Amino acid sequence: MVTVYGIKNCDTVKRARKALDAAGIDYRFHDFKTDGLESAKAQQWIDALGLDAVLNRRGTTWRRLDETSREGVTADNAAALLASQPSLVKRPVIEYPGGVRIGFARTDETTILAELRGAS
Repeated sequence: MVTVYGIKNCDTVKRARKALDAAGIDYRFHDFKTDGLESAKAQQWIDALGLDAVLNRRGTTWRRLDETSREGVTADNAAALLASQPSLVKRPVIEYPGGVRIGFARTDETTILAELRGAS
């Protein structure tokens, strides 16, 4: 089963969900705002893809963190921060049998959809 993690108001998440619906790919949506994020799940993503792939350093939530918090983030302690502030996760996170992807760039849509079809 494919699971899409994100925030329902996020434009990229909306676009990804619309593309999955149009492609007929069944998925479950996990909204960080209502369903939360467990630190163990965030750590799985960090372990699989690396902190830079998971942590959104371009968003408002990141800019609102104090400088000490921003400078102290490492792969070893980031999961707790992401669990407490899931808006810091790049979106969407797409988990599927055999893998996980973060983001839904327009240039990668065809590849992502093909990968998800193959995993279903």
